[in-house]
Amino acid sequence: MISLRTLPKVLLLLAGFVFFSANTIYLLDAKDVHAELNHNREFHFDFSTVSKGPYLNLKAALLIDYSNGNVLYSKNCEKKRSVASLSKLVTAMVLLDHNINLDSVVTISKQDARNSSKSRLRRGYQLTIFDLLHASLLSSDNRAARALARATSGSIKAFASEMNKKVKELGLRNTIFYEPSGLDKRNVSTAVEIAKILQYSYEYPLIQKITQKKNYYVKVRNKKNKKLQMVNTNLIVHSKYKVLAGKTGYIRAADYCLTTLVKNKKGEKLTLVILGGPGDKLRFREARRLIDWGFKQLKNNKS
Repeated sequence: MISLRTLPKVLLLLAGFVFFSANTIYLLDAKDVHAELNHNREFHFDFSTVSKGPYLNLKAALLIDYSNGNVLYSKNCEKKRSVASLSKLVTAMVLLDHNINLDSVVTISKQDARNSSKSRLRRGYQLTIFDLLHASLLSSDNRAARALARATSGSIKAFASEMNKKVKELGLRNTIFYEPSGLDKRNVSTAVEIAKILQYSYEYPLIQKITQKKNYYVKVRNKKNKKLQMVNTNLIVHSKYKVLAGKTGYIRAADYCLTTLVKNKKGEKLTLVILGGPGDKLRFREARRLIDWGFKQLKNNKS
């Protein structure tokens, strides 16, 4: 028989293995739960290992051996730049830090829909927070990011304050956010700090699982049988490498951006950041070139 003294520990253990979402049961092991609760460890990068590397048509780039923090390639990695929808990684982290019920339903408001015409989430649509996270992280939906911010903090301004508090806690001094979607060009960071943001976000099991998917169907709760496909904008998911986490971004002030954590068949992992690519397809072409080069460097270092 379980005593009252041990009951809280038992409940916590059970919560670590099973949690529920709409029509779905998610199974997590103890390692996943530990990652959710202790994700704020520090990441340090060693720039003494930088190589010249290939010429890339980008404003800034960074490539890191995830296993040890050795920097393989660096270009303008300390320069502040607008980071567009890469902001949504911090949006997701802040929301998950609040332990909000993922089954909660949120309505897309007029405020959410403002200046985001490309979204398929129409004003008045109702979706769960779980589905809104998919829309935000996979297809980079700006209305979804705003709706998540409102559901978490009550307003965009209050949520942005929480985003800034979060990055300060992570030791990131050159990153600042004015809103959760990345549409504001004043959302800025550096390639170094974006790499750290990606690696911190990777320690959230749900962010991992969402950003590894190629697509996902969200359900509009107040429209019978209405489902919308959200396609991952990170085209590296279609490459020969396994994407472990990632996010794309674009606004005119930032140009085309990408950060992703990839693994090869040997299990080696690389953290990639690309900022200021002049074209959408070119961004991914340069990303693949740099990743290919990086894994060759790891092979050469071991031989």
